[in-house]
Amino acid sequence: MPLPDKPPPRLPGQVIAAHGRHYRVELADGEQLACFPRGKKSLVACGDRVSVLRTGADQGVIEAVDPRRSLLYRSDLHREKLIAANVTQMVIVLAAVPAFYEELLVRCLVAVEHQRIRALIVLNKFDLLEQSERALGMLEPYRALGYPVLPLTAKRDVAPLRPLLRGHTSVLVGQSGMGKSTIINALLPEAAAAVGDISIALDSGRHTTTHAQLYRLDADSALIDSPGLQAFGLRHVPVRELDHAFVEFRPLLGQCRFNDCLHRGEPGCAIAEACARGAIEAQRLRIYRSLVEEGQRASAW
Repeated sequence: MPLPDKPPPRLPGQVIAAHGRHYRVELADGEQLACFPRGKKSLVACGDRVSVLRTGADQGVIEAVDPRRSLLYRSDLHREKLIAANVTQMVIVLAAVPAFYEELLVRCLVAVEHQRIRALIVLNKFDLLEQSERALGMLEPYRALGYPVLPLTAKRDVAPLRPLLRGHTSVLVGQSGMGKSTIINALLPEAAAAVGDISIALDSGRHTTTHAQLYRLDADSALIDSPGLQAFGLRHVPVRELDHAFVEFRPLLGQCRFNDCLHRGEPGCAIAEACARGAIEAQRLRIYRSLVEEGQRASAW
């Protein structure tokens, strides 16, 4: 009686590109397969470690996703958008032109703190002196909080960024037009990432990156480029955990008069009192309160 055929082995690999339900997986030997996930719903992100079943010469099916070290994603009332998995650092790319949204920066930092990974703020296009000085002044409170801020002119010299990427799997995030693709091209000329023009009239950039892509910088370092974003929903972060994501709030947590204080104007709020005496930036507290309100609306939906 003939023995039954053995099922083909599952192959370990890493997702290096994610576009909808289409993925490119790099196997341990460097071979790449075009892959689809099982089922209708896709919960796979660029950077995921996966097990793949080969279905053709250069095709496969993602059978399983390994446990993640971290998962960055955006969420609102209607959808979740995976950004990257297993990253150890988020590189938030800002520029003086087009103007960046401070609230978007804060939302990125909340996501970083919630996932317990490192943040690096890059202020690109630093050759635009007048605008750069103003932008650097806006970032001084974040530097004071301990977030590293790197002034950079990527089109001239990206060397100051290289040592800060070493040993990390970093994800580049930022509004369109901030220069993410220019940074990728400078670090990895072979990547040939498209560089978008900036619309001065609209004070915004044109989207050029349409999917997440992982690039290997060396054996121990990788960089994931992600599409430009204009919003960063945080519905997945519980309202009760938002205050811990603001690093300057942490020494004061537990000191409010009421244990369930949300720091929205309740009497005896230690956070509000610290803001009143200038120990906490009013803009940061305002953004925190807007996130709490947004989270409460989402919970009541």
